[in-house]
Amino acid sequence: MDDACAGSCYDFIINDPANAEVQVSDSDTDGLYIQLFSIHGLIRGDAPELGRDADTGGQVKYVLELARSLACRDDVVRVDLVTRLIKDRAVSPVYAEEIEPLSDKARIVRIQCGGRKYLRKELLWPHLDEFVDKTLRFIKQQGRVPDIFHGHYADAGYVARELATIFGIPFIFTGHSMGRHKKDKLTVEGMSADDINRRYHIDRRIRAEERVIKDAEAIITSTSHEINKQYGLYDNFAVGTFHVIPPGIDSVTFYPYYNAQLDYDAEDEIVKQARVLLLRELSRFWVAPEKPFILALCRPDQRKNISGLIRAYGKDPELKAIANLAIFAGIRKDISMMEDNERQVLTEMLLLMDRYDLYGRLAIPKKHDFTTEVPELYRLCADKRGVFVNPALVEPFGLTIIEASSCGLPIIATREGGPEDIVKNCDNGILVDPTEDSDIATACRRILVDPELWERYSRNGINGVREHYSWPSHCRKTMVVIKRVCARVMEGTSAGVGREVVSVGHRLTRVGRLLITDVDNTLVGDETSLVRLLAILKEHEHDIAWGVATGRNLNRTLGALAEYGVPMPDFIIAAVGTEIFYGPDLICDNGWQRHIGYQWKPGDVSDILSGLSFLYPQDDEDQSPFKISYLMEDDPALLARVHHLLQESNIRYNLEFSNGQFLDILPYRASKGKAVRYLSYKWDTPLKRIMVCGDSGNDAEMLRGDTCGLVVGNYSHELEDMRGLKRMRFSREEYAAGIIDGLNYYKWVH
Repeated sequence: MDDACAGSCYDFIINDPANAEVQVSDSDTDGLYIQLFSIHGLIRGDAPELGRDADTGGQVKYVLELARSLACRDDVVRVDLVTRLIKDRAVSPVYAEEIEPLSDKARIVRIQCGGRKYLRKELLWPHLDEFVDKTLRFIKQQGRVPDIFHGHYADAGYVARELATIFGIPFIFTGHSMGRHKKDKLTVEGMSADDINRRYHIDRRIRAEERVIKDAEAIITSTSHEINKQYGLYDNFAVGTFHVIPPGIDSVTFYPYYNAQLDYDAEDEIVKQARVLLLRELSRFWVAPEKPFILALCRPDQRKNISGLIRAYGKDPELKAIANLAIFAGIRKDISMMEDNERQVLTEMLLLMDRYDLYGRLAIPKKHDFTTEVPELYRLCADKRGVFVNPALVEPFGLTIIEASSCGLPIIATREGGPEDIVKNCDNGILVDPTEDSDIATACRRILVDPELWERYSRNGINGVREHYSWPSHCRKTMVVIKRVCARVMEGTSAGVGREVVSVGHRLTRVGRLLITDVDNTLVGDETSLVRLLAILKEHEHDIAWGVATGRNLNRTLGALAEYGVPMPDFIIAAVGTEIFYGPDLICDNGWQRHIGYQWKPGDVSDILSGLSFLYPQDDEDQSPFKISYLMEDDPALLARVHHLLQESNIRYNLEFSNGQFLDILPYRASKGKAVRYLSYKWDTPLKRIMVCGDSGNDAEMLRGDTCGLVVGNYSHELEDMRGLKRMRFSREEYAAGIIDGLNYYKWVH
């Protein structure tokens, strides 16, 4: 169990077949409902804070523009961009709004998990199952299940996969960057495996990515390089289904620099004000602001190789003579308060500035507005016949490259990654070896001193981006993929493949009531009444989902149900409430496991109780990660000793003693009753719409509370003290007949 689990408690009250023909069923004639996931939370529709930190890079812009562009299509009825809700004075209050409209059909949906403070994305892994559960509640409240889930980045891929498994609908994945590739790079940079895991949870991320690659119906990448160099590192690479569909840009925002030269009135006042602010800011740094300038725009990250660009410029006298240098490296206030990686990069920038005496030549502004200032910054650089440089060691795609090119700015970029495809498509600049400072400097000089070459790259960039990198084109190709995978799942469903899995997820979000019953002497015991009960549940399956809650482990529960001819229920609460499974595929509820694992120390429990000679461990089959089981005689004094030892050692636990011999030590959050309340929370079903049935003291905790309690007529004496409780029915009918009596008493059936 991950140490970070301590905060994971719940807040209870390679081909692109884009042109292939797709058959769409009648069910999607009203349009598809798409849920996109980008978990980290620093996403807002107005003035997104790109470059604020490591979580706010190009992916934020990608998902925002994808959501808006998909929503413009007639075949899409709704797009939800689902992210984490953050209520933290350190960030904008916008991130605490549960719903933020992006357009008529698109919105940001914020789901709270892992507390309310901002956490960098690497720290969110222990909280993702909570995110899944709360998204389920949201889906049920909306009244419509999405047609497809689309995860962006590894954590969102995990969430999309879990939801897709529950609902039996497809999910697709866009990785943006992959864990194995990142781990290899960090290792080369000298970071130890322990440090990488401590900071990035990298092994957990890689395990999740392996499962996502295997299970995703489609994986959308920006470049073929991404497929070969990143996904190619994974064991499941061969079974992945990849589609190269480059993202687009907003050509209305990133228009060519010469538009204003042809018609000055075409620019609105906000754009003009942005230009004035930029000129004023850059003039603070430059002695000769009239010169062309070399522009870089990226996060302060070692892999972005900002230091390589500064060295290339600082060591080349000719380059310093003909051009200034401007580096916009994220948004900062106080370098000393930033995270280690960012602080080191920015500190190195200042040291290199001093080393090469770049005062009056190098501009390093502290902030910039991505909505208004960045597009105008590209155009300003183009106006001055400058050049844009992306010196990253590896660039998975290169969104800033196509933005700059769309504005008419020639580019110089690393040959490692996506820029290779961009330059091949557009012929808009020069690729360089980012580890060779002289390569960068030579490419800059070549473009800056050759007007014809500058014009060629500028013109090709404008035309090439419009041809190859538009959002309508991206969405058209993506929708072909989405419709294909949806149709494939529907075909499998109509053929009987996966039909039951689909019904479980949809049923638990659509039904109004849950019936939960103990097995021995409650559900089973009288064959005639059991047959009648099963027929009633079948008749009312549109409104009542049902399951069992038992102390048996899963295998013994399945054996008992099979022995009595009971069909697979919608869910099973097993092993004294420490496990929950759904449907015939027995999908494990990972959220419940994560929740009950909080402060659970099974090794300590075993060590503490090992010296008690009156305790005899049960069979290995009866043990589990969340249940330590013994046999002991029915003696209150002995039971008191067990409690005393555990309490004296400050162990947080729950103890169940049943049938005069079975002793189970559980996490303090686990029990059949707590599992019932968890189901109420997760599936947004009020307790008063849950009927709980039992016959013995093992069921007492489950029966108490605001549920509709039902005690069958053949009950054990230890339940007698529950008579008279509110919402508690003691039936005169025995076994399943008692359950039927309860259904009639609470007016669930007629």
